Amino acid sequence: MSNVVSLIRRPTLRLNPADDVVIAARPLSAGTRVDAEGVECLEAIPAGHKLAVRAVAKGQPVKRYNQIIGFATRDIVPGQHVHTHNLAFEMFERDYAVGADLKPTPVPADSATFMGIVRADGRVATRNYIGVISTVNCSASVSKYVAAHFTPERMADFPNVDGVVPITHSSGCGMASSGDGIDLLRKTIAGYCRHVNFAGVVIIGLGCEANQMDALFQAEQMNEGSLLKPLVIQTSGGSRKTVEAGVAAVASMLPSANAVHRQRVSASHITIGLQCGGSDGYSGITANPALGAACDLLVAHGGTVILSETPEIYGAEHLLTRRAVSQAVADKLITRIRWWEQYTERNAGSMDNNPSPGNKAGGLTTILEKSLGAVAKGGTTNLVDVVEYADLVTAKGFVFMDTPGYDPVSATGQVAGGANLICFTTGRGSVYGCKPSPSIKLATNTPLYERMTEDMDINCGEIVDGTVSVQEKGREIFELILQVASGEATRSEALGMGNDEFVPWQLGAVM
Repeated sequence: MSNVVSLIRRPTLRLNPADDVVIAARPLSAGTRVDAEGVECLEAIPAGHKLAVRAVAKGQPVKRYNQIIGFATRDIVPGQHVHTHNLAFEMFERDYAVGADLKPTPVPADSATFMGIVRADGRVATRNYIGVISTVNCSASVSKYVAAHFTPERMADFPNVDGVVPITHSSGCGMASSGDGIDLLRKTIAGYCRHVNFAGVVIIGLGCEANQMDALFQAEQMNEGSLLKPLVIQTSGGSRKTVEAGVAAVASMLPSANAVHRQRVSASHITIGLQCGGSDGYSGITANPALGAACDLLVAHGGTVILSETPEIYGAEHLLTRRAVSQAVADKLITRIRWWEQYTERNAGSMDNNPSPGNKAGGLTTILEKSLGAVAKGGTTNLVDVVEYADLVTAKGFVFMDTPGYDPVSATGQVAGGANLICFTTGRGSVYGCKPSPSIKLATNTPLYERMTEDMDINCGEIVDGTVSVQEKGREIFELILQVASGEATRSEALGMGNDEFVPWQLGAVM
């Protein structure tokens, strides 16, 4: 009840004094008077959507967050609904101002820790799985059959192993056997094979695919061993015999995988992949900045956060270059932005093809508006590095990885790059799970959280309800990150999700 009363007292949200629009904190009917802004709604404004509080002439920019989110396609008067019918994307020059917003990383008063699994090489895991990875779609079923053998009953003797996970995909053939496309696939698969949350991996191929097992191992400098076993269906005697060999290989790894225990380690060993999907008008107000506040805490404790989804920071990249620690880091980001502009043009697309229909229904109008909210996930610390898709992330602090905006593809690159945990904000209700890295989901609004409570880990809607601040919610997220890294199950893990979210980025023609 207190949340409802708070919403009634606070019908709109103003994000910056210079903004031309405010955000409806609840559905506003025509005739509603917004006293704080001195305007009356001339039409109904859905929750999360924009209400004009200033006149904007046709062709002039409209600002939210004191940043341009688009240009008026017709004259806009105070009290009108501002959305796709009167606001559109246009290109405009951004001031990259490299390094203008650099600042020292704060030093925390305490040392945050979690209960992690320390591997022999010193890396620290948040989960302890064995993976069964396919090189190609043609070996996906066999890989799933191997993993399915290890039922909870059969795993009862190995309580320290979180499970046997099939990692399958729809690529690996019908593509060139050399070039950028297969190089990227091999790098992604190798990243999963080496992932700290896998105690061991069985990798299964068909035998005649473009992504040949020998070439994969050679290109990625992988070596067969007791905890990395390659199998090829055509040379193992067929599907049934390969399943038997795969089961035997996993069984041989289980005693070693089980011989671990969690111990207290520094939070600096946590690497988080940041995602947002099914965004709405509240994403940039609640869940994204709250996650950013949590990221600032993790970076202060020596950890790493990876912002990605390049098409979804488009138009806001200048806010990141201002935080770049060097011109070289900024240039790497700008280069990836230019690549995406050329890529979409080659494919007769537009950077404004994003946001999705669901995003627009939630109140987001242009990619510029979506991006300005999306970058908030990365917090406020310095941008220390920019890496390409599925590259191993070695820097500590705030890092950007170039990925598509499609969440499963983006998160796959982050996990391949070493993310041992995912934080995923959603305003429409994404149910994304992830293995081998657990996925924490953050709801942007209270009605979503209450409607999908079995899927959502944290309700960031309390920020717009007026019951907590962004910083308080950020601290709550940070504490949950430590708990999940220590082994506490996320909602998606409790539902058993995460086996089908390995989606490598496919480059080039499918032949």
